[in-house]
Amino acid sequence: MSAYAAIVWRELRRAWSTGGLALPLIFFLLVAILFPFAVGPDGKLLARIAPGVIWAAALLAALLPVERLVSPDLESGVLDQLAVRGIPDAGVAAAKVAGHWLGFAPALLVATVIASGLLQLPGAALGPLLLALLIGTPGLAALGVATAALVSGLRGAGALAGLVMLPFAVPLLIFGATADQPGALKLLGAVSLLLVAGCPFVAGAAVRMGRS
Repeated sequence: MSAYAAIVWRELRRAWSTGGLALPLIFFLLVAILFPFAVGPDGKLLARIAPGVIWAAALLAALLPVERLVSPDLESGVLDQLAVRGIPDAGVAAAKVAGHWLGFAPALLVATVIASGLLQLPGAALGPLLLALLIGTPGLAALGVATAALVSGLRGAGALAGLVMLPFAVPLLIFGATADQPGALKLLGAVSLLLVAGCPFVAGAAVRMGRS
């Protein structure tokens, strides 16, 4: 097994051991159950706002494990050992992005199917929404890892992570929630690809700064 595959597998095992697969599902179900109480039982209104609600919940689900993505490895010296072995920090961050995405996105897609029924989303709109999540969640995972690296070692990292990540996630939320509009999926894919390509380098630079 290559070093990168080992990092991905390690992130997956860590997600499973901390409820990474169950938490998004529980979170989505809570949102789907509680949100109608806030806005009322109007089915048309719920169906209209359901994509935005689900995407906001997806962003929060990607933020849930942010404190365990980088800080434990930085404090325990694991990242230093990988650097000594000649593995670049950006490559480690890219593997963490893959592991983070596999740790929360599958459960997120399952939860979306359940939440769409509770939010009375029409069946015709579910396909584009699932496709949008499949395209956009890698960008959310990349943002999560980059944010975790930027706030690692800081007091109140969880709260700071939200402040750092939310502005950069706005394009994903906008294009993802309007996936049924012409061109929205292409723009969503472009933004997600840009984040997946660039965030590992941001995370790698943050790790090097934290090491020095």
